[in-house]
Amino acid sequence: MSIAADRPRSSTRSREREVDRTQVRVQRHTGQKLRTGIQAAVIAVWCLLPFYWMVVTSFRDVGFTFDPTPWFTHFTFANYETAFSTALGNHLGRALLNSVFIGITVTVIALLVGTSAAYALARLEFKGKSLIAGAILAASMFPGVALISPLFQLFTDIGWMGTYQALILPSISFVLPLTVYTLASFFREMPWDLEEAARIDGCTRIQAFRRIIMPLAAPAVFTTAILAFISSWNEYLISSQLSSDATQPVTVAIASFAGSQPHQEPYTAVMAAGTIVTIPLVILVLVFQRRIVAGLTAGGVKG
Repeated sequence: MSIAADRPRSSTRSREREVDRTQVRVQRHTGQKLRTGIQAAVIAVWCLLPFYWMVVTSFRDVGFTFDPTPWFTHFTFANYETAFSTALGNHLGRALLNSVFIGITVTVIALLVGTSAAYALARLEFKGKSLIAGAILAASMFPGVALISPLFQLFTDIGWMGTYQALILPSISFVLPLTVYTLASFFREMPWDLEEAARIDGCTRIQAFRRIIMPLAAPAVFTTAILAFISSWNEYLISSQLSSDATQPVTVAIASFAGSQPHQEPYTAVMAAGTIVTIPLVILVLVFQRRIVAGLTAGGVKG
């Protein structure tokens, strides 16, 4: 009787221990999710707080520029009018068009050259391949401040100072290494069977690249195009030295803003211009975030 009575008790204790372990696992999983959520919230606030404060300040009256109130107060649209006021010398509209033109031109040229170079480095075998890849990487490591003096002298000698090409060519040199390495990693992981099958069916290497490789590489190319455009859009150092009033991009135009009050730094107008410049990029990333993530992760998985 004692043995038979002990068996149910043992079974009950086993079930209790299993329930306890399950509760511990659930509590541990809940704790991990809570910590992850808190960390994500801290990172989001850390990243978005400067942008939020910029937007708040852009709608604040000039007389209350340094008001520490963390929400919208003394609301006005005058700062946006000041940002576009040509009477004050703020040619933000022209600068926006310049930045769009320079960004699109740099992106298109970088993709045309970078796609071919990335394909050659990833899919072809030739002498000096590693040396060329190293040279591209080394070129991307030069700081922009070290290039200002030689570029200034060069463009002055050939009469390019203040022209669009003086802004486009240096930007291409900065964007091209990013384009090559991003696309090369993707091309390198693509299956060779698809290209070989196309070659067997009678396609030349160029036809196989155009008809087979490029459609599959569309996510990576799209991602690279966005990153190249953003990089060109945000460039300031070279443009501040090589541009003129007619060709200066938004980054340079904002730095030379004049306010509605003399002898006072136009912080609110600068914040308004910064909001105008930043919001299109934010919308671009939010709209195409799936394609960006797909392009960034596409080269990390072998097909």
